[in-house]
This record gives sequence, structure tokens and C-alpha cells, in this order.
Amino acid sequence: MVLLKNDSLTVEISEKGAEIRRLTFDGKDRFWSGDPKVWGGVAPVLFPICGGLKDNKFTVNGKEYELVKHGFAKLMDFSVESATDGAVTFLLTETEETLKSYPWNFEFRVTYILKDSSLKIEYDVKNTSNTVMYTAVGGHEGYACDEGIEDYDIIFEKEETLKAHPVIGTVIARECETVLLESKTLPLYDKYFDVDALVFSDIKSRFLTLRNRKTGEKVSVEFNGFDYLLIWTKPGAKYICIEPWTCLPAFVDDNYAIEEKLGMTAISPNEHFYKERIIYF
Repeated sequence: MVLLKNDSLTVEISEKGAEIRRLTFDGKDRFWSGDPKVWGGVAPVLFPICGGLKDNKFTVNGKEYELVKHGFAKLMDFSVESATDGAVTFLLTETEETLKSYPWNFEFRVTYILKDSSLKIEYDVKNTSNTVMYTAVGGHEGYACDEGIEDYDIIFEKEETLKAHPVIGTVIARECETVLLESKTLPLYDKYFDVDALVFSDIKSRFLTLRNRKTGEKVSVEFNGFDYLLIWTKPGAKYICIEPWTCLPAFVDDNYAIEEKLGMTAISPNEHFYKERIIYF
């Protein structure tokens, strides 16, 4: 476990999955506890895909591969490449096992940087193969909602009409259901998550705030460069996940070609794919 700390924030990050396992702001836990009886995750890192594939498989150059939902990074041990009191960089590279499900060599770095009351998260993917690689990254932080999510609103920087793709197993439908009309404020209800997540593919905002409407307590997320947003919890649970992704789950009528999966980024040999997000308390 790696500990980052400043006057406002304390963050504990596991080498397994480079995952934040605890975050406190001014001494109070602001991330979900990771209770395995409900959901054992806290803030898994998604790579090299976000969401699920059709039948959990994809093809490239005529060959078929199986890849688990959200990719394998969350299950693997990263190495600590560098660390100070206020920043740490984790590194993951290919193994014999990853090559069976994802046929590319890579360097995947996840960096966490504390600055005052904010946490910056950087993702850097380098293609060390000799062929074009297809990849995606995403966040999955679970924010503590001690009184339940129905005391909370998500407030967007821009007025939104939000249309969610229904989730069908590990894939999504193309037809959408409207959950918000021309408003900046989305009140949270457990009913939204009876099936799974709210999946938004056409969102204008790249900054939002989760706010407790009773206490005023809030946290904001900036996600420039992430085209897709998911919001998820289990009905009745005491957390809400805010998930900026660079790709979507597969659509129910997709084929298996990874190069045709919406949002997958093609990286040439020796090139980098970089994204960053900031969480403000």
C-alpha cells in the first residue's frame, strides 16, 4: 500500500490494480469503504477496455481473444515506478497471461498527484508492440453517500438532456431512455440502478459536482478528454460511482472487431495515449 498525504487529503493506494482503497478529506472518509458484502471495489482502474464486450470477446487480424469486463488491469499487481509524499506512479506491462487476451506489448502508467484539496489522476499508455494497438482507459471511483444516494444531486456544468443506453448483461442497447430534460441538476434515485448503470454517450459537460442537498457537502470531477460518462451503484447501497470513460461497452448488435468498437483508440508503435482527470474536494 502506498500512502499519499498533505494537509487536506490522505490517500491509500494498493499496488493491486493501482487502486485507491481509501481517501479521506479533512479526516473524513469520502470514498466508499469497499465492503465485499455489497461491492468490494473502491476505485478500480479500467484498462485496456471499459465495460463489457459482446460475449466477452473481440477479434483482431482474424484471431479471436477473450477479455473480461473492464479489462485485466484491476486484477493485476503494478510496480511502483516512483513515489513521494504527494505523488506516485504505478507501472504495468504485458505478461504471458495478458498476451493471451490482449495481443500487444504495452507500458501502462497510472499517476496520482495531490495538490491542496485536489487529486489528479493521469493515465499514460505506450504501445511497445510493432503493430497498431487498440485501447481505452476509464475511472470507476465510488464516492461515499452515508445517508444513501437519494440525498444527492449531480450538478453538471452545462444544461443537459441526458439519454441513457439500457444495459443488457455486459452490453448496451442503442436506443436510449431519457432521464433528464434541459437541466443542470440530476437528482439521484435508487430506481435508476435497478438494472445496472446510467450510460451516457452524448454528454456536453466535462465537469460535474456531486452534492448532498441536505448538508451541502460536495465533490467535483473534471474529465476533459473523456467522451462517455457512467453513473452506477447497487440499489440501496451507500455509494455512487462516477465513471468517465474513453470508450463504451459494446452494443448488442456490434460485431467483434475491436477496431470498430466505439471509442477505442488506435495507437501506433512507440506512440502514447494520455488522459487525465482531477477530483476536487
